[in-house]
Amino acid sequence: MLPAILSADRCSLLGGADRYAISVLWELDKTNYEVLKVWFGRTIIRSTYKIFYEAAQALLDGDRNVVDIPELKGLEEKEKCRRLNDLIWAVEKLTEIARRTRTKRSLEGGLELEGIEIRVQLDEKKNISDLVPKQPLEVHETVAECMIMANHWVAKKITENLPHQGLLRCHPPPRQESFAALVECAKAKRFKIDTRSNKALADSLDMAEDPDDPLVNKVLRSMATQAMSNALYFSTGSCSEDLFYHYGLALDKYTHFTSPIRRYADIVVHRLLMAALLKDKKLEPENPLLSQKDLEELCHHINKKNRAAQRVQKQSVELFQCMYFKDKDSTSDERCVADGIIYSIRANGVLVYVPKYGIKAAAFLKNKEGLVITAQPDGSCEWKPGSLRRLRDKIISTTAGGESITFSLFEHVTVRISEYSSRSHPDSIKLDIINNQPRTKTGTEPTQGTSHTSKTDLVRDVIRSAEEAQLAQKHAKRTLIRDEDREYCQTQGNSLYSLLEEIKEMALQDVSVG
Repeated sequence: MLPAILSADRCSLLGGADRYAISVLWELDKTNYEVLKVWFGRTIIRSTYKIFYEAAQALLDGDRNVVDIPELKGLEEKEKCRRLNDLIWAVEKLTEIARRTRTKRSLEGGLELEGIEIRVQLDEKKNISDLVPKQPLEVHETVAECMIMANHWVAKKITENLPHQGLLRCHPPPRQESFAALVECAKAKRFKIDTRSNKALADSLDMAEDPDDPLVNKVLRSMATQAMSNALYFSTGSCSEDLFYHYGLALDKYTHFTSPIRRYADIVVHRLLMAALLKDKKLEPENPLLSQKDLEELCHHINKKNRAAQRVQKQSVELFQCMYFKDKDSTSDERCVADGIIYSIRANGVLVYVPKYGIKAAAFLKNKEGLVITAQPDGSCEWKPGSLRRLRDKIISTTAGGESITFSLFEHVTVRISEYSSRSHPDSIKLDIINNQPRTKTGTEPTQGTSHTSKTDLVRDVIRSAEEAQLAQKHAKRTLIRDEDREYCQTQGNSLYSLLEEIKEMALQDVSVG
């Protein structure tokens, strides 16, 4: 995390405080919200309110008893009611605009995919107390849509004035063979997935709804997400304009502009935008822009680091999942038993998704001793000698005595979750099917809605940014920021900056012997 002086103060939109910014302003048609005029430039922003996403969502849902708005405290009831009405109108209007722009993108092929994101809850002793799937709010999607809109228009402005020196972000169309598992899996429910274009894929996923099991659509969207190619940063001078297209967002031009304190690419884009605006005035930037070769190398480096960060994020989630189950007795602890849905068939088992913990792992139907799984009349499973027979959408386990049990795609089973340790490999999650019937839901398990929610990278970024901001605010309350630290934007004590300074000093030490 950035030092508190930046993350919790200088770069945070505090209520009633002036903050420097580079802004994109639109004038919209009041009936259809089409863009009539756009303006780019340096601004000073003073936020009237600082509200958390949960409070904004409560206002959007009609809850007027929101207490997490400090700017409304201490006001007379009449003035408080007036300002609250204005705030509710603003939140509702912004959400309405976001819905309209999102619908327009969806009609042009924008995808709403499904990702797995887990929130790790810690107790007072900093031990992992629970793993909870993150539930994005509609206001998260509202902010994400505004970010998409700003990124899109900035990309258009940069390529208009700097056609060969821009830094954009493209999303190449996936290879058709990457969709093979998704298409075959959907056939088990007699759904047809058309992958010829992003529009065809989006329409197919919208139609692949099972009214009796909303998890089916979530699994299919998750598989579509896995089939996607990686989005990449690139220099506009390195390829033709027909390769600028962003497949997932259905936009002809796109970049990253809205998070300069979280991504270096956004800082570069800010500089490019200011250079593009100077060109409108027939002026040159004070500092020369990167050459095409340097920009290409920079994009390659950022892409490499971005892929590494994604791998680390995935591995950290798996690590926390293992840490949660490591000290639990899977044979007696009810938290180790959960409902799962089969989403893939293998030669010796199935792949199962456990929505309660966001786990995807293999469940073997044949063990190392050669025994296969079978079920009792009550659904409970045990191991007996036998064989497995794999078909396209199911696998049949048959015992030596002639008893058989079938596990099909999208079938719900009850699994026992445990942590598996190995000397030669990282710890991993182990699933055992203990009953071929669905697990009866308890009050602690998440309920699955009847419709999917958008979990694009932008929505996840918004959620993650909100969590980082809250952590920074908590850290800032514990850290006294001195006047000289505020002036020079430094943080005393434990911080990323002080750590890097210590490493720098260590690198300069003379470690020679004699």
